[in-house]
Amino acid sequence: MGRIVVGVDGSEGSLAALRWAHQEAKLRGDELDVVMVWTYPYRGRRTGMSEPSDDMELEAAQALEAAMDRFRAELGDDHSVAVHGRLVEGGPAAALLEAADGADLLVVGSRGHGGFASLLLGSVSHQVAHHAVCPVAIIRG
Repeated sequence: MGRIVVGVDGSEGSLAALRWAHQEAKLRGDELDVVMVWTYPYRGRRTGMSEPSDDMELEAAQALEAAMDRFRAELGDDHSVAVHGRLVEGGPAAALLEAADGADLLVVGSRGHGGFASLLLGSVSHQVAHHAVCPVAIIRG
């Protein structure tokens, strides 16, 4: 049995990627790892650095659970694929690449909650496509 990793952030694009990854896992007989990445915001030297907060991790965990609940509701009685949710702290692309170590496939949405920041930093899908050691599927919402 193989393993497919899919990155979610609660956006419609990431939920489309989750649906696609589930279908692919069903076809292959693979397990599905649903990964949500979160990070502490950095505010810079002038305003100070933010301190780690349990609230940020809790909010990310709640967002992952909401995405998983929505997905489970869509699936109904279909339990043909083992689905595991995982919360990871770090930068989105780096954390997804690490989570996909040893995976058969990494799946991401083409657009997420990155917004303007993705224009400045490069999109997560672009980064994982260029640096992953496994095949990558980028799903348009």
